[in-house]
Amino acid sequence: MHEEKVIAIIAAYNEADRIAATVNAVKQVSGIGRILVVDDGSSDGTGDVAEKAGAEVLRLSKNMGKGNALQQAISGVTEDVVLFLDGDLGDCASEASKILGPVIGGDADMVVADFPKAKKAGGLGFAKGLGRWGIKKFTGVVMGEPLSGQRAVRTAYIKDLRFESGYGLEVGMSIDVLRRGCRVIEIPVNMTHRETGRDFKGFVHRGRQFLDIMKVIVRRLLNSAS
Repeated sequence: MHEEKVIAIIAAYNEADRIAATVNAVKQVSGIGRILVVDDGSSDGTGDVAEKAGAEVLRLSKNMGKGNALQQAISGVTEDVVLFLDGDLGDCASEASKILGPVIGGDADMVVADFPKAKKAGGLGFAKGLGRWGIKKFTGVVMGEPLSGQRAVRTAYIKDLRFESGYGLEVGMSIDVLRRGCRVIEIPVNMTHRETGRDFKGFVHRGRQFLDIMKVIVRRLLNSAS
């Protein structure tokens, strides 16, 4: 029987304070053969810290954004399954076993992590709602956590995808793989990462999210019409 090969790809930008804990937690997840941290033009030594923690590091000379960073990484992947994780998860990255298991076991082609409710008040749900609407519009599938970046997926479904460069990355990926017949499920995990609050910076962040997701949806509407 073919043994599934798994690579964990962690996009990180200025995460020197958390990346070591994230890498060490991922090491605890059974079945992962390679851990690759994409240092997206960090200025705080994130790549060096990740390397010392035992990860392979792909260093980008300038900040390209998460989608472009992951695109650079995926081009060289030969493993059967890719586990995408964020660099700021810290110790809770060990929870990735919950989303990896069903893919390796053949119960799903992509598993998305469903985070617990945020500890502090966040946005009003517009970006998440738009992402959920867009995915349903194109695929008929209703996702609870359309913006979650923690996901395990069979490489065959994403190898030749054009990843979105902004905050629409996950929505675009979900639409594209579902349209290819990918079996997608969501599983609750006890993960946390940096949260944005209801302050000016938080609302700016969510405004950019909303606009990026809108661009993803419009692009696919135009492609469908052409």
